[in-house]
Amino acid sequence: MLNYYSYPHTESKEWVTFVHGAGGSSSIWFKQVRDFKKHFNVLILDLRGHGDSKPTLKDTFKAKYTFDSITADIVEVIDHLKIKKSHFIGISLGTILIRNLAEKRPELVKSMIMGGAIIKMNFRSQVLMKVGNIFKSVVPYMLLYKLFAFIIMPKKNHKNSRLLFVNEAKKLYQKEFLRWFKLTSEINPLLRFFRTKDIKIPTLYVMGAEDHLFLPSIKNIVAKHVTSSLFVIENCGHVVNVEQPEMFNNQTIRFISSLRA
Repeated sequence: MLNYYSYPHTESKEWVTFVHGAGGSSSIWFKQVRDFKKHFNVLILDLRGHGDSKPTLKDTFKAKYTFDSITADIVEVIDHLKIKKSHFIGISLGTILIRNLAEKRPELVKSMIMGGAIIKMNFRSQVLMKVGNIFKSVVPYMLLYKLFAFIIMPKKNHKNSRLLFVNEAKKLYQKEFLRWFKLTSEINPLLRFFRTKDIKIPTLYVMGAEDHLFLPSIKNIVAKHVTSSLFVIENCGHVVNVEQPEMFNNQTIRFISSLRA
């Protein structure tokens, strides 16, 4: 089972589950846990191969990574803790996993908060993935990761986000990185499906105004999907929860609290 940390609340029955992105770990949520555990039961976890969810010998012989198999890892923890329903908060690739979980097990999902969400790969991000696929076996993965981090988070005020993700990615093994990278072949058809289907679960997208790769497509999807809303944080890039934690926490806690009213 994935490594996880849970913070039970003495009174609240509401659960909030945090899902990080590729190359991150549960530690990227430390500025959220402090505020959220005052109001809710909190669950943070390390996706397979990340943080303290170390790959085991048995993982070596498993079928290739898929979004479905990684989503099933998250569900296993939810079921183990007997959580009947949770709000889910994701960042970057974690938002794809949450949306996939909502498709597979909608009864578990009370709402979705998508930080730095990915709903469409634009031309630049497609080129980025193709270049990565060509060089992934010959270029050290950290060099590729640093390049990706710089293209996605290029500005001076994105520096802390870049450093955090690069430092977390250093804990991955080269083989683990390659397994995750192979998921990119699944992304386009999956995202196309998500764009066409409005799942009718309350969804808040929290995006940085400087998230140049992904913000335009989120604006389009929010205009089409009835249950979706968008909050844009100024002077902020892709990793909204790290760059503007106070603003992120205030908006997301307010959103969850409004659903209880």
